[in-house]
Amino acid sequence: MPFARSEGFGSIPSATGGIARLACARLAEMGSDPAVILSKAGLTPDVASDPAIRLEVRTQIRLLELAAEELQDEWLGFHLARNFDLREIGLVYYVAASSDQLADALRSAARYCQIMNEGVRLRFSMQDGPAAIALDYVNVDRDADRHQIEFWLATLVRICRQVTNGRLVPSRVRTRHFRNGTPAEFRAFFGVDVEFGASVDEICFPRPVALLSVVGRDEYLNELLRRYAEEALARKPRERVTVRSMAEDILPKLLPHGRAEASEVARRLGVSSRTLSRKLAEEGTSFAEILDQLRAALARRYLHDETLPVSEIAWLLGYREVSSLTHAFKRWTGTTPRQFRSGQVAST
Repeated sequence: MPFARSEGFGSIPSATGGIARLACARLAEMGSDPAVILSKAGLTPDVASDPAIRLEVRTQIRLLELAAEELQDEWLGFHLARNFDLREIGLVYYVAASSDQLADALRSAARYCQIMNEGVRLRFSMQDGPAAIALDYVNVDRDADRHQIEFWLATLVRICRQVTNGRLVPSRVRTRHFRNGTPAEFRAFFGVDVEFGASVDEICFPRPVALLSVVGRDEYLNELLRRYAEEALARKPRERVTVRSMAEDILPKLLPHGRAEASEVARRLGVSSRTLSRKLAEEGTSFAEILDQLRAALARRYLHDETLPVSEIAWLLGYREVSSLTHAFKRWTGTTPRQFRSGQVAST
């Protein structure tokens, strides 16, 4: 989960960007210059290395994708989650680690994760069935991401195991993006096959597991930390739904029908084309930029599903000819859709 060292339990940790900093460290470790990748993502080394600066979630997702391509690591997010010190997460981790039971720890993580993260929300539920912790993206196109969500899933499982001091095995792990089967190291880590291409990003545990005691439980410390967390939550500005996120929700439905135009999106949002353009400009983007970035993200997602022919992917993205998709995809990635797909197959 995006994290940074906090300067005290009472402060709000500067969170979004922690995964990006881990990726930069991995690039340097492997002999690649992080500055080159940062520049492609629109960042400078000074900004990326400063934990006091929050990185936009979309920027972090883009950086992780670029870093994965540079490192030729299709599972970068998962690999980054395996070894970092969980205490670096800060306040939210310590609230969880001092809770009474695992269910309490997960409820606290779900409530307080928004203190330190602007793009992902956790939902914990434990009704009559298993305990489930689900992840929802806020004002961010979920289709653009693979590495960050896999980082979250692995990190959440690590937290559950560390606070209970046990090798907990989820009953189910599901994620919305496509992969061609569960790689051996995923299966070895999670203990189950990951269900890719699902309708939700979620980890489930059997109900008895959620009732396990936390080994470091401390009622007094937990009460103190929860007070700090509540204060931090109260100071956090209210979220607002962005026009960009609303446009990103509408566009995938319009693309296959060749209607992905600013005028149609504006009509569905109940505003004029001029107002849509102005509001997007205020958010630092444009309709053309959103459309291009969404197509690039969807193209990668669809290509991971080998049951989809490239011709159908072109149609889903609103291209009349496969050649148009090929030209655009080469601009996005430097390779063709078929070369990209064959590379994914070879890496699994």
